Amino acid sequence: MITVTEAIAPPGALKRLADEGVSIWLDDLSRKRITSGSLAELVASGSAVGVTTNPSIFQAAIGSGEGYEEQLTDLAVRGVTVEEAVRMMTTADVRTAADILDSVYRTSNGVDGRVSIEVDPRLAHDTGATVAEAKQLAWLVNRPNVMIKIPATKAGLPAITEVIGLGISVNVTLIFSLERYREVMAAYLAGLEKARERGIDLATIHSVASFFVSRVDSEIDKRLTALGTDEALALKGRAALANARLAYEAYEEVFASERWVALAGAKANKQRPLWASTGVKDPAYKDTLYVDELVAPGTVNTMPEATLNAVADHGEITGDTVTGGYDRARADLAALERLGISYGEVVQQLEDEGVAKFEAAWQELLDAVAKSLKSKGVDAR
Repeated sequence: MITVTEAIAPPGALKRLADEGVSIWLDDLSRKRITSGSLAELVASGSAVGVTTNPSIFQAAIGSGEGYEEQLTDLAVRGVTVEEAVRMMTTADVRTAADILDSVYRTSNGVDGRVSIEVDPRLAHDTGATVAEAKQLAWLVNRPNVMIKIPATKAGLPAITEVIGLGISVNVTLIFSLERYREVMAAYLAGLEKARERGIDLATIHSVASFFVSRVDSEIDKRLTALGTDEALALKGRAALANARLAYEAYEEVFASERWVALAGAKANKQRPLWASTGVKDPAYKDTLYVDELVAPGTVNTMPEATLNAVADHGEITGDTVTGGYDRARADLAALERLGISYGEVVQQLEDEGVAKFEAAWQELLDAVAKSLKSKGVDAR
């Protein structure tokens, strides 16, 4: 396996991907990645033009303690609460990463050079608290290239509208279903309309909609394997790509609508689809599957380090692999329904599990930081 340092030199698959209109973002952040120069090197080479984080990423980074000891000691001396300590550490990392990506942000006119940070996942079903947290995070990071991540739960939809309406850029996360994705795009447009009414310059507002990929195959493949028929097994590894391709079709429709045209006339930016969860979980599949097969203009693919390395080493970027596949995608999802696999049931389960996983990771992070603060002689509150 090549290292990130070796992986950062286009030409090659990464450059071809960028040439096709796909922005490559890194789905990882830690204090060590910042201080080692790894992130700066990726950015300088053009191999990564954005960064995404989530509670699991911060749990892995801060939970290890590596690179955070000095700040933890200072926070312990101040007697801060565990939650304040976590927010101070996570926003510090995001602020520094945003500074590293500032040149990309400026040269891309705000399209890329973005760093995302998520609201407390325990607020996923509380609209008001999500809005308040988003405002607080934007204030704490205090960088124009930050994006606040809001989950695409039912309660998250009006929060997206309100936060966008305040002029804060948003990364909508945990999108699994086509119906919910259309609701997310509608929430974004409503937010832009609010911002316009408030006199906010729409050109300053950006958003991405993070449509999750690999988890769809993981759940549906499990059900297909249980059925065990030739027809069922032949559908393995096809649901996630079908779902994502139909999401892009929905994106094309919404951002060609009259409602959008009116906002575009006010210099609004499209909410780009972002392919998330693109690390392949089934070793039977090619490790670049969810990159090679989801190439379309105006999209973002956020990749964990292993996937970025794999694409740089042996990715096969052959042009647009999305827009010509809508009929096949519909046929694949219809075939699943005929086998008794409910699309609606699967995507709701995945949304519920996604929120629960992030809540669990956040709690593990809080517990790890509480332990660290206590070890320094402070009873964390």
